[in-house]
Amino acid sequence: MTSLLLPNHDGGTRLYKVRPATSWARPTSPLTSRRAYAAAHVIPEATADNTPGTPARLDWDATMAYRHELWSYGLGVADAMDTAQRGMGLDWAATQQLIKRTGVEAASVVASGNTATAGKTVRDLVSCGAGTDQLDLDSVPEGPAGIKTVLDAYREQIAVVSEAGPKVIIMASRALAKVAASPQDYLQVYSTLLSEVDQPVILHWLGTMFDPALAGYWGSDDVAESTETFLGLIRDHADKVDGVKVSLLDASHEVALRAALPEGVRLYTGDDLNYPELIDGDGAHHSDALLGIFAAIYPAASVALQKYDAGDAANARAILDSTRELGKHIFSAPTFYYKTGIAFMSWLNGKQPGFQMVGGLHSGRSVVHLARTFELADQAGLLSDPALAAFRMSDYLRINGVSA
Repeated sequence: MTSLLLPNHDGGTRLYKVRPATSWARPTSPLTSRRAYAAAHVIPEATADNTPGTPARLDWDATMAYRHELWSYGLGVADAMDTAQRGMGLDWAATQQLIKRTGVEAASVVASGNTATAGKTVRDLVSCGAGTDQLDLDSVPEGPAGIKTVLDAYREQIAVVSEAGPKVIIMASRALAKVAASPQDYLQVYSTLLSEVDQPVILHWLGTMFDPALAGYWGSDDVAESTETFLGLIRDHADKVDGVKVSLLDASHEVALRAALPEGVRLYTGDDLNYPELIDGDGAHHSDALLGIFAAIYPAASVALQKYDAGDAANARAILDSTRELGKHIFSAPTFYYKTGIAFMSWLNGKQPGFQMVGGLHSGRSVVHLARTFELADQAGLLSDPALAAFRMSDYLRINGVSA
């Protein structure tokens, strides 16, 4: 059995023995009981600048291979989202390429007839974020001119996603949060966009723990008031809303919102802390999933969903519960650095050549934090090759000054 020394918060180390690999079966037919998208990260070129403020240069082969890995487990991919570092290093030029390339790759999966995705469309396999991050916030005017600027930016990005084939996710907008003076401004923008799209979209409500610039979204700092505005929008345009993705990390709020949605509108949980019980449901309703944590736990998530399909809810829930501590750790405060943990696990599992991230975000977590990520991933059976993961973990600790 492989063992290595892991660092403690007090400056000491402890001997840790790595467990044998867990076998997670890929599905032999499409997942049906829950609709699930894993929000995928992006992998930069190892020799790119990869420092804050520099244009993103992606390792396209590795980035696309990760998406094929997720599809092979029967999951959809949510791309060009906050997990892919939108607004945190991934610029609009690289985002456009990501959307277009992912659309092409999803079409190839549809054409392949893979048993895990049989009968799926491109829109089933991938949804992509459309936002306004091509705008320079300092240059966005106030008042009606600002609202028009935001609308035009959304339209540009929605067109890119629609033309590439994926389902559109209308992301929360920092620019709109800056210029909106009332709930009516939000309703004007979103109602206009929903009246213009020709296919149902997913609406994304992202909390301040993920992006502090989105404070007061939907026109109020009061979540209950914002929820009423949000629900009013959905009820007025239910035929254009496939579902809503809510990332407020508030399970009770999600349960109440889920029950209040119009018939046919899905609640895609974005709660990376409470996803086991939300996906499991309360007997009357359950949440579907559009989760960053699924990019890290996808083999276990897939098997859990296979169990739900087979009517084995108890074991499905147990599998999801077994990943909870890892999810809580990766998404611990400051939550917006969760992407570092996703990329670190990708590297440990051999899915990318180096532990690097666009914009230098690989520096977003401490050595001790990432050592704990390794430990929890191992305990959840999510190190696909424990020997490789231990070797890489040892190298990482050594070059970061942790004594053997």
